[in-house]
Amino acid sequence: MLLKDEVQMLRRVPLFAGVEPTKLKLLAFTSDRVSYAAGEILFRQGDRGDAAYVILTGKADILVEAPGGQIKVAQVEDNSIVGEIAILCDVSRTATVKAATDLEALRISKEHFLKLLTDFPEMTIEIMRELASRLSRTTMELTEARAQARKQD
Repeated sequence: MLLKDEVQMLRRVPLFAGVEPTKLKLLAFTSDRVSYAAGEILFRQGDRGDAAYVILTGKADILVEAPGGQIKVAQVEDNSIVGEIAILCDVSRTATVKAATDLEALRISKEHFLKLLTDFPEMTIEIMRELASRLSRTTMELTEARAQARKQD
C-alpha cells in the first residue's frame, strides 16, 4: 500500500482526524504495517505494552482472562485503535487481542505514540473520550451482570 493511502486510512480513525497530513505521513512512515490471519494473536494479556495498533481492515476480538477461561468483552474493526491503555498507564496488557478475520494494522511504537500525544493535545482529548466511553460501557455491563446475579440469589 502506498504511503498516501495509509495517510488516508489514518484520517478515518477518529483519534487522528485532527492531525495534519504531514504528521500523519510521518506516523505512517515510522509505523510498521502488520498482517494477521484470522485466529492469530496481536498481543496477549500480561505482555509488556510496547505499541498501539490501528486496525486498518478486518476485525479483532478483545479477550480477558477469567476464572472460567477467556471471555470476549468486545470486538473492534476498521479505524479502531487497540493497545493504547498499556502505553498510557505504563502497565502490562489488560487484554488479549486476537484477529477475528484477516487483519491489516499499523503498529505504532510507544515512543511515537507518546510523541504524537505531546505534539497534538487534541489527540489526548479524543483518547480520554474513547476511554471514558469504554469505562461507561463496562460500568453499565457490570451493573447489569450484578443485577442479574442478585435476581438469581
